[in-house]
Amino acid sequence: MQNCPRCHRTVDARAVSCPSCGIDLKAFGHPGIPLHRATGEEYLCQSCLYDADDTCTFPQRPYAQNCTLYHNVDEPILETAPTYKPTPWFKRNPVWLILLGLVAVSLLLAL
Repeated sequence: MQNCPRCHRTVDARAVSCPSCGIDLKAFGHPGIPLHRATGEEYLCQSCLYDADDTCTFPQRPYAQNCTLYHNVDEPILETAPTYKPTPWFKRNPVWLILLGLVAVSLLLAL
């Protein structure tokens, strides 16, 4: 459960907008895109990682009160583990191993 930033009532975490005051809680009406809001008179860009490294392309920069890309410069970026796990050559090519084994056995029998 989260609180509405305008009316401070408890709202379901999956809610797209606040049922009491109607403020948008999720960006573009999509429950998977969080909408970050500035509190008080501060702007989000003052503490945003993308503004600090000058990669922000948001049109309201540096005076954005709402942003979907906001990441606090003080919070560490979570690294995801690589999903690619290489398989050994012999597991990818069993036909070649069998063929090589047959050739080796044939050569041994021919000698």
